[in-house]
Amino acid sequence: MSATVDATQVAQEFADIFGTSPDGVWSAPGRVNLIGEHTDYNEGFVLPFAIDRAAAVAIKLREDNTARLRSSHGEQTTVTVDLSTLSHDTMQGWTAYPLGVVWVLRQLGVAIGGFDLYLHSTVPSGAGLSSSAAIECAVATAFNELANASLSRSELVLVGQRAENEVVGAPTGILDQSASLLATDGHAVFLDCRTQESELVPLDLAAAGLLILVVDTKVSHAHATGGYSARRASCELGAEVFGVPALRDISAADLPEASGLLDTETFRRVRHIVTENQRVLDTVAVLADGGPGAIGALLTASHASMRDDFEISCPELDLAVDTALANGALGARMTGGGFGGSAIALIPAAVEATVRDAISQAFADSGFTVPDIFAVSPAPGARKIL
Repeated sequence: MSATVDATQVAQEFADIFGTSPDGVWSAPGRVNLIGEHTDYNEGFVLPFAIDRAAAVAIKLREDNTARLRSSHGEQTTVTVDLSTLSHDTMQGWTAYPLGVVWVLRQLGVAIGGFDLYLHSTVPSGAGLSSSAAIECAVATAFNELANASLSRSELVLVGQRAENEVVGAPTGILDQSASLLATDGHAVFLDCRTQESELVPLDLAAAGLLILVVDTKVSHAHATGGYSARRASCELGAEVFGVPALRDISAADLPEASGLLDTETFRRVRHIVTENQRVLDTVAVLADGGPGAIGALLTASHASMRDDFEISCPELDLAVDTALANGALGARMTGGGFGGSAIALIPAAVEATVRDAISQAFADSGFTVPDIFAVSPAPGARKIL
């Protein structure tokens, strides 16, 4: 399949596997975080947008208490689960994402019995584009409708986050699920992660002659392991020492005092969050006043902060950013949790080929894995597509 999900084809593949037509096909997009990295779990501000790559699930309800799940990726074998035994132990591998959502919904009292589910996703896994949240949001949207649960979009965001936190084991905030569920075509989602209030911000790249190029470095990361948890712990320590509920409550004016209270590493972590929150607010203001062509410097400053203060970049991400900037990008930064994944570059559409070729050549010259480079545009959020 192409990057765009073909609902009819997903339904046909479901029928080929399970021998019957699905009750429907639901889709939820991956996301690019335009700016605001690691601010979400610090109760701060983020500005993601949904991309035109998505996870789609075809589902048919069953009369029994059995769930059969199949994915177009990996081993392509059907996983069968007795829902009466659904627990952390029975939710393994990729099935932890859809079954985690089912588990959370059942915990909330939503009546979900047996079902057959087929998953196909065009969101690259491990690229920092939120492939996991896309699956969770597609499944949550589907069962919200199939079970007549009448949960709001904001409630579904928390369902997805809880599945990610409690089942998958990744201590993420609400950024990814909010982008996937709340987005609309041609807009970014300005999200206050403390209040969960959101606002759609126009991001009409095409009208400005611009596009966002994603550079998937192929350096895979996993939120549930490694540096993500360590960074979160540093942030919590910084808030505790400063005596505030979250780093959201510290402003740039407080940083000189913070430097005297915190060890050097924790201070750098805190400084990234504080300055990144301000960059999100500044980006929203600049978009309103000057349009997307005026936000480049903020994106680039964000990358420098993640590279130097939060230390979540890697040589491949830095090379992608530096090469894009040297070849006509207005701004560039890594996006996502870090330690690999993707970089984004805001570029005039006219220089797309130049930037693509330069990054590919730079990676080859450095002996890095060949990156996957593709353009994305702000897309609609989760919805039924067939």
